[in-house]
Order: sequence, then C-alpha cells, then structure tokens
Amino acid sequence: MGFLPINRDEMINSGIEKPDFVFVSGDAYCDHPSFGTAIIARMLNRHGYSVCILSQPDFINPEAFLEFGIPRLGWLVSSGNIDSMVNHYSVSKRRRQTDSYTPGGKIGKRPDRAVIKYANIIRLIDESATIILGGIEASLRRFAHYDYWSNKVMKSVLLDSLADIIVYGMGEKAIVEIADSLDSGLDVSDLVFIRGTVFRTKSFETLPQSAIMLPSYKEINSSKQAYAKSFMIQSENTDYINANILVENYDDIYVVGNPPQPPLSRFELDQVYELPFMREAHPLLEKQGHIGAMDEIKFSITANRGCYGGCSFCALTMHQGRIIQSRSKQSIISEAKKIVSDPEFKGYIHDVGGPTANFYEKACQKQDKYGVCQSRQCIGDIACPQLEISHENYLDILQSLRQIEGVKKVFIRSGIRYDYLMYDPDKTFFKELVQHHISGQLKVAPEHVSPNVLEKMSKPKQELFDAFVKEYNKLNDIYGKNQYLVPYFMSSHPGSTLKDAVMLAEYIRDMGYTPEQVQDFYPTPMTLATAMFYTELDPRTMEPLYVAKKSHDKAMQRALIQYKNPKNWALVKEALVKCDRQDLIGLKTECLIRQTPPRRGRFKY
Repeated sequence: MGFLPINRDEMINSGIEKPDFVFVSGDAYCDHPSFGTAIIARMLNRHGYSVCILSQPDFINPEAFLEFGIPRLGWLVSSGNIDSMVNHYSVSKRRRQTDSYTPGGKIGKRPDRAVIKYANIIRLIDESATIILGGIEASLRRFAHYDYWSNKVMKSVLLDSLADIIVYGMGEKAIVEIADSLDSGLDVSDLVFIRGTVFRTKSFETLPQSAIMLPSYKEINSSKQAYAKSFMIQSENTDYINANILVENYDDIYVVGNPPQPPLSRFELDQVYELPFMREAHPLLEKQGHIGAMDEIKFSITANRGCYGGCSFCALTMHQGRIIQSRSKQSIISEAKKIVSDPEFKGYIHDVGGPTANFYEKACQKQDKYGVCQSRQCIGDIACPQLEISHENYLDILQSLRQIEGVKKVFIRSGIRYDYLMYDPDKTFFKELVQHHISGQLKVAPEHVSPNVLEKMSKPKQELFDAFVKEYNKLNDIYGKNQYLVPYFMSSHPGSTLKDAVMLAEYIRDMGYTPEQVQDFYPTPMTLATAMFYTELDPRTMEPLYVAKKSHDKAMQRALIQYKNPKNWALVKEALVKCDRQDLIGLKTECLIRQTPPRRGRFKY
C-alpha cells in the first residue's frame, strides 16, 4: 500500500482529490504501530476514509496547514507520542536540546502546548472546521488540570484549543464511530453519545441523571480540597463497566466526559497490529535527518496494553485503563517474522512487552463482568487475593519467538513488575528471564525504600525488592551470567522528606550501587502524585503531606541519591546536618561523605 500522503504531490498521486481527514501531528510521520498517529490513520484508512498526514507543520505560518486543502470530514490533531511540554522541558523546566521524534533530533519543530496551538491555527484558517483532538496530551488534559510548567490550574484543553471533541485513551473504536457519524451527515455537535470522548455543551438538562457533577473550574481553582476531590472522582471512573458520565462546569458551559470505550478484544487488538504499516519513518522525512525514536521500537513488539500496577506517579490508568489487553501468540509471531525479513534486522528483537511486560493476562476474570475495583488496587504492597498470577502464556510466546529462524536473542526491555514476578510460585519464567531475555542489565523500579514514600507511590515494601535482588543474583550465579541489575530510584516524590531521602541514600550505600541517573519527580497531568504535589494532600484520605517544591529542597534529595558525586558534597552535608545525621559525615565505613569537600574524583571506601 505504501506510506500515507505527507504532501500535496503524494496526495494527488494517491488519487485523492480531497482528503476525508487531515491529521496534524507533532511527530515526524513514522508508519509503525508504536506511533498513535500511524494506528489511527491506518484504522480510518481500513474503514474506507482517506487520511493525509500533516507532519510537524510550520506553526509560524498558518498557510502551511492548507497543504492538502480543507478536509471533507474533519481535522485530527495530536501533539504526538509524547506530551509536548514533557518533550520540550526537563523537570527543572530547562529546555531540552534534542527531540527524538524529529528528523535529526532538531528541537522546536513542534510548539509548546501543541494541541492548543495547532487547533487554534486550524480554527483561524477554517472557521467552521470539525476539530478532533487525540493522543496523550489531549487525553490527560481532558478536564481541568494542574499545569506544572505554568504552576496553575488550566482549563480543559477542549476549551483552550477551541476544538469540538476529544478522543481520550486508545482511540481506535471511537475514531471510527466519529468518522462514520460525520460521514452519515451528523454534525459534530450531535456526537454526544460516543464512549471515550469529551465534548462541551451549554445544556446540562439534556444529560442523564446518573451523570456526576465534578467540582467546577472555579471551585478547584480556589480550593485544593476541591481539586483533590475532583481527581478522586475521575480516578474512580476510568472503567468501561462502572464509570459514569462526568461533567465539569465553566460558568456558562459544561465539559462532559463520556465513559471509556470497552477494551479491545484479543481479535480486535490483533487486527490493529495487522494493519499494513510500512514499519519505517517516511523516507522524505528520514532524508532530513535520522528519527531517533525509531531505533528502539523498530525491532520491538507490543504484546499488551493497559496496566493495573497503580503507581501514583503514572497516568496510564487514566489513559489506557487497568484492564490488560493482549495480542494472540499467532499475531505476535506473525509480526516477528516481518521483523526478521527486514534487511536491517541483525537477529535481536529488542523488546516484547507493553507498559508492563509481564502483565500479559487480565488481573482477574471478574473484570469481564464487574469491571475493575474502584477503591482497591490489584497489586502493590500486597497482591489482591483475586489476582490471577501466571507467566505461562507470556513465556510460551517468548519461547516460540526464540525458535524463529534468524532470531538470535529476544530481550525484554520494557518494565518488569518484580512484585508480580515474586508472587508467582512457579519460578520457570524467572529462570528463563535470566537465561535468555536480559541484554546485559535488567531495569527494575523499586523507586524508594522508605515505607512512608512507598505508600504514597503505591509501591511494594523494600523487603520484597530485597528478596527479588537475592533471587536474581542467585539465578545469575547458577547460570553463569554476569548481568547487572539497574534499579530506578525517584527523588522528591510527594511525601518524601529529607529523612526519607537519607534512608534511601543509606540503602544505596549498603547495596554498593552508584546510580548514574536519578529521576526527580515530574508532575505531569492526571496522576495521583501530581494531585498530591499541587494540593499537598493525599486525595485518598485528604490528609496533608510534605511536598518538596523549592528547587533547593529537591536538589538536596536528588544529591543524597548520588552522594558519591563530589559535586554534591555541599548539598549532601547540608541535608545530613538538617536531619541531625552528622553520624554519616566522616571516615567511618557507614559515612556518606567526609568532613571536608573532596578535591577531585569520587570517594572510595
């Protein structure tokens, strides 16, 4: 079939006089199933709709948006695979130097708050346009939200963008319903019935009585308690079976969120990944410079969607949902054979997984009838008694992939939940993971060790991670492997005090580990931890909690994790003195730093 058109010449050569949809994307067009733009465009194409891709248009020049003229049915707008603000700025709000979703890594090819900017330009050049927002940026800003970069509560992106409708979550079903409705002659203002969408209305009376009224925008702007309450209502209405319609008031207008779409069945998910993707960046864009985002995903396979891990700092529950959707073994093997046939394939499948690689099955079969529990998590400090724990089918897929001619190694590089792994009484998967599926180092995310912080993170206790490390090292010894474990730790998560950070530093010392990188907590929209950060409350209990917000306080917590770095000596000493932990300053084995600053190099104990 070839690539979808990215310019007028390609549109004409494809036989398209007027496209049904123009898809404006903040990413360079890569026709690969790891890119939302490619999936949605291919889904529409399969259902008979023509789609032209306006990839990273010149947002300074509105005329650039008319490359394909005015579409017949509507404009699709996405910032790309990553939120444009996260893409552009580090947690310290410094401008990043590269963009891996742009040819040559060039920065600045998409605007800040891309969906707002793009949609505003479209409204300027096509006043009566039907504008449909989608992707992660629109999905997680569908209601009013705390915006870290401006340090204020922003309105629903639907209002600021002047768009007509938002498709949130994984939008394959919703976008086809929208296209079919528009094609039948319905106006976009009539599309109030489609699950997985957000629309606006001036008439609250037309909504069903079961609709839940969220605290208004005015209320959450003036009350952090109201903000926390609103977040909890939203987080309890993310399941397609038990979610209600949510309504947010803005004086004379209402933003209305319909319940989510049902998860894709295994057959439906297989169909998505069997669409005729070229599995490459568009050659005209690649000529402008290599698109780095393709490097890791080109020879990787998505096996599942969704995550019931429930980490407080992750927005996946609000985007993909908690119910696991997984592909069939046959579909995964079929994609692997396509990968093997690629001339550039060197024998290594980089990853087989998803948000959490070893979540291949649903948490429990009750979810099919009753949906997910609104006030209970499936996993965390302890596993729910109803959690069905098995790696059998996932392992069977990995074993089959290893048998394909031309495949040398099959790695797992997406996240492994070590707690789920440890809860499995059958250690076969753990053994084969160590023997066959680690590319030198295994990355895991204990995130912290303080019980106080782990509770706020919704992560399991330190003791379980210690047991995992012990078993991992034991298996490496048994199989003669020299494979490192790379634990991820996070600094300044809401609830983490300096004393908690010192506890983590001592743990790292005892591990004999020197973290090269540390993730400072990054408040992104629609996570529990971001609600904690903004409100300084735990929305689950409404109890106040400590939040490190000042840059110096955050720097001290970060420095403690990397206490061996000579550049951090002054910050570490200040933190230890503040915590009355001078016992960790000196020449004793347990000390983190010496009494005097180093001249150069790192300390050796």
